[in-house]
Amino acid sequence: MLTTRHADGAPNWVDLGTPDTDGAASFYGALFGWRFQPGGPETGGYGFFRLDGNIAAGGMQLTPEQGRPSWTVYFKTADAQAAVEAAEQAHGSVLLQPVDVLDQGRTAVLADRAGVPFGLWQPARSQGLDVVRQPGALCWIELYTADEAAAAAFYHAVLGMETHGVTFPGGTYTTVSPPGTGADAGFGGIVPLADAPAEGPAHWLPYFEVADTDAVAARARELGGTVRMPPTDLPDVGRVARLTDPYGARFAVLRIAPRED
Repeated sequence: MLTTRHADGAPNWVDLGTPDTDGAASFYGALFGWRFQPGGPETGGYGFFRLDGNIAAGGMQLTPEQGRPSWTVYFKTADAQAAVEAAEQAHGSVLLQPVDVLDQGRTAVLADRAGVPFGLWQPARSQGLDVVRQPGALCWIELYTADEAAAAAFYHAVLGMETHGVTFPGGTYTTVSPPGTGADAGFGGIVPLADAPAEGPAHWLPYFEVADTDAVAARARELGGTVRMPPTDLPDVGRVARLTDPYGARFAVLRIAPRED
């Protein structure tokens, strides 16, 4: 599961690229209680979404030339340059070569074999997100891809991710976890696009925990967002909805099912 004791190969950061940081701050503030803290001139306008003072996500304003509005998931690595080289050997591509971010850490942005962007974060002063797995914070991620086996092989080669098949009513779900761990340490999953054609093209999708999935989905619609998948119960998982913010960035929300003793 996600934890702020960030493990190598696990998500330790997520950020939003948007054409309107003020509008996005208003939207996500109403949904999750976030407050946006703009960075100074040295950050190029990059800022932080804070939940009760703790960093829950990053955010930056994009021009149309810089790409479409989207969420990007970053994974912890002890050596960003080595991960970049492994990605190239595994037939991925480099969108941003490793670069130092002040004294906070080192980042890079890659794309997997299917062209799905994702980031790397090699910590220095900043280990990553301050808060996960509570209402308003990142709680899960999913990769939607046309070739599940190829994706699993790529992320294992680059980040050491391990995959595990978890049986559920109606099929098997592939979870991903940090190197050297089991399914109980899973932080996300891989979903074949054949099972979710409405999710194409391939992408990583962040899930944020909420206390009331229905209320958040309704509020997102009121604020100009889109409900791509209405609130749905998943046995032993919780109640999920897939949404889009007013600018087109995709994300999901999840009320986690109570654990049975």
